[in-house]
Amino acid sequence: MKTVRPIRNETDYDAALGRIERLMDAAPGSAEGDLLDVLVTLVEAYEEKRWRIEPPDPIDAIKMRLEQRGLTRKHLEKLLGSRGRVSEILGRKRALSLEMIRRLHRDLGIPAESLIQPTTRGRRSSRKRSAA
Repeated sequence: MKTVRPIRNETDYDAALGRIERLMDAAPGSAEGDLLDVLVTLVEAYEEKRWRIEPPDPIDAIKMRLEQRGLTRKHLEKLLGSRGRVSEILGRKRALSLEMIRRLHRDLGIPAESLIQPTTRGRRSSRKRSAA
């Protein structure tokens, strides 16, 4: 049996996938089954590192969902409050509250993981304000 090596590049990755394919019928608990488990773990770690997809910025996620469903800002007013509040949120001047996040998740199906993170541009502007 060959030794297990780290996956550092695409060549290593392809080789690991080939070994996994050959070991797919290995009996659980056997030496080959253990090797299969280790190789799958290495491949998953490499894929997570190499091709990780970060959730979108909350405001970008909201705008994208509105566009996908053909909705307008008026629809957001029903979920988030007044026209001014919607404008502040979409302009990254007001953070989403927990209740707003719940409504957006429930009514628009936006993943909570996207909504709970800080807005990308909002973090920079808040630093500038606090430094003044």
